[in-house]
Amino acid sequence: MKTNKKDKINKNIIIKNKRASFDYELLDFYTAGMVLVGTEIKSIRQGKASLVEAFCYFHNGELWLKNASITEYSYGSYNNHKATRERKLLLNRKELKRLQEYVQTPGVTIVPTKIFINERGLAKIEIAPARGKKQYDKRASMKERDDRREMDRAMKR
Repeated sequence: MKTNKKDKINKNIIIKNKRASFDYELLDFYTAGMVLVGTEIKSIRQGKASLVEAFCYFHNGELWLKNASITEYSYGSYNNHKATRERKLLLNRKELKRLQEYVQTPGVTIVPTKIFINERGLAKIEIAPARGKKQYDKRASMKERDDRREMDRAMKR
């Protein structure tokens, strides 16, 4: 029996930015493609990427991802990529226009929330316009999380 190339691709790879939901109030979600080089997609498929300090910005009407770290591919040769290079994000015009409107309001930025491999085997990134939380909002989030954890423990007993 012949195996299909798509069957071999591990589709369960999800790299999350857990810090984003803690530090920011996420307003909306968009899924974008990324312009990657060959060794970058191989590193993402191995799960070696980080979105901790990453953010998005507009330059000449295009959306760019900055400070996202995709580790160099271990089997790469001299063609290996830089770990923290800027990557262009691919969205349609209507989505780009909506995101630019979000960014023009004071206190709003665009943060990446997760990188995943879609059903076709392509790397996608989920981004969200976000407004920074105040310290008391963060304490409320921590309290809700702890309460949920306590209720789960009580249910298991």
